[in-house]
Amino acid sequence: MWALVAAHRKSKQRSIGGNTARTAVTIALAGAATATGFDGIGHADPQLSPAQVKAKVDKLYEEAEVATQKYDGAKEKADRTEAHLGALRDEAARREDRLNSAREALGSMAAAQYRSGGLDPVVQLALSDRPDQYLEGAAFAERVGTRQSAEVAGVRKQLREIEQLRGAAHIELAALKSRQTELKQQKKVINEKLDAARRLLARLTPEQRTQYVERGGAGEQQHVSRSSARDLAPVAPSGTSGATSAGGATTAAPNSRAAAAVAYAYSKLGSPYVWGATGPDAFDCSGLAQAAYRSAGISLPRTTYSQINAGQRVTLSELRPGDLVFFYSGITHVGIYVGNGQMIHAPNPSAPVRLAPISEMPFAGATRVV
Repeated sequence: MWALVAAHRKSKQRSIGGNTARTAVTIALAGAATATGFDGIGHADPQLSPAQVKAKVDKLYEEAEVATQKYDGAKEKADRTEAHLGALRDEAARREDRLNSAREALGSMAAAQYRSGGLDPVVQLALSDRPDQYLEGAAFAERVGTRQSAEVAGVRKQLREIEQLRGAAHIELAALKSRQTELKQQKKVINEKLDAARRLLARLTPEQRTQYVERGGAGEQQHVSRSSARDLAPVAPSGTSGATSAGGATTAAPNSRAAAAVAYAYSKLGSPYVWGATGPDAFDCSGLAQAAYRSAGISLPRTTYSQINAGQRVTLSELRPGDLVFFYSGITHVGIYVGNGQMIHAPNPSAPVRLAPISEMPFAGATRVV
């Protein structure tokens, strides 16, 4: 009557997200069909100038980045929840195996008692051919009874522990379903923003689209003066590793791990932007930062909101290669500083991982991870 329920271990839980959640949404700008409006944000004015189109697209990408960071955060939590749920189920199954073994032992004891059974000890002693042997057997039976009581108590304890594990697994399953729902919601928002941006970009001429891609979708306004940007990489103490900027000048990273992160970022130049991706072949902005430091042996949180608090805050004038630089008031974009006012980042679906000035977006803060 006691059923084994360890069979669930034979079927593994399906990963949340994975390749499905990380399907490439890189926008094919060239050859996009012209559209007069887009769903979800109202109808666009057909008389928008190229500059207005670019501004609206920049805003849509920024909003998509916000949703991407929320998606990444929910994905990270869902992965942890799924792993914890699997561990709880495996532990419950192991304990049920042990419980079944204990029950079988109790059953054997009970059967033995039944077979020996029923006669009053005085009668058994009177009928025994070997009273001395019987007395020895009676003492043994008393010891077995004490042992049996302990076994019963152990079984009861195991039952309580298994029920607690099942309760914890039920809570984790509910949390996982909630995070799955959040993932779907954020995925929908991201796709709507990116579709709207694609339709707007289709209004531009091929030359205008090429220009937009070449500048990485950055706004026209420069948010940090270029004279300041040239002075953003003070020289580090001798003996530290260096990183080479786009102009050929070498600025020193504060340590070998920061230099390794910078080297990884350089090696990924040209990789496509894919929201939710953490490499090795495609990235979103925080995914690139996480992968770069993972290559250096350091584990970073998944989202920009958490990454900015993953190290020591530094000012613009203190920046050195390997520092993470964050943008926008909502801390929704991150790049890896490489020296001389430059960073490597995954901009948005219109452009691949690239080298860019940190002056092209509104600076929000910086963190030195190591």
